[in-house]
Amino acid sequence: MKQTAQLQRLVIAPSQFQKEAINLTPQQQHYLSHVLRLRSGDHFIAMDGLGHWWMVKLENTEAQILEQISVQNELPISITLIVALPKGNGFDEVVRCCTELGATCIKPVLSDHTIPSPSPQKLGRWQRIAQEAAEQSERQIVPTILAPVPFRNSLADETSHRYLCVARGTYPHFLNHLSATISTTDLNAVTIATGPEGGWTDSEIEDAINTGFQPVSLGRRILRAVTAPIVALSLAMAALECD
Repeated sequence: MKQTAQLQRLVIAPSQFQKEAINLTPQQQHYLSHVLRLRSGDHFIAMDGLGHWWMVKLENTEAQILEQISVQNELPISITLIVALPKGNGFDEVVRCCTELGATCIKPVLSDHTIPSPSPQKLGRWQRIAQEAAEQSERQIVPTILAPVPFRNSLADETSHRYLCVARGTYPHFLNHLSATISTTDLNAVTIATGPEGGWTDSEIEDAINTGFQPVSLGRRILRAVTAPIVALSLAMAALECD
């Protein structure tokens, strides 16, 4: 049997599992046969996006389940990203990169400086991007992508450790603050909020602080709205995974 690193991965909906087989949709059949060039009898990895992998064998319109695979590729804690929507299609890149880096949930928000809200069709596109990025990066789960809401509506977050990334000000560096928290606290979840082009307004920062967010810095340079969540999650990954 091939090593798992050599095999293609495909996210399968839980409803497609039927005892020892998986019913493949026409789109999945086309993708496996015509895009990935797999043939009947070839192996690939099926993922349910909820943390489980299976080694399976393609058999025409189905995939036979051979065995469950034990793997641990996720970050040790759950990370929720609150991201002020950037201009154009910039959020596509945020979803793609932050899925690769280990985000558990991504919440797009509309801030005081956000350009008008995106079309409802965008949510389906972002969910597909997250699924593809999870397959590519060998994630065990597919992050949850929520529909956009006003920033202030997202502040009622139950996570005890919440961070607001602010471009200017004399705030502690996020990496230092998170590392110190990890060393003294038994963390299981973190929420990180990053701002729009032009940054958070003073009233948004005040509202976030009043609901329990700790303002932090991502460094001395001013980052784009697309770059900031990627940097923030990279710093979190470094603090959580580096011994």
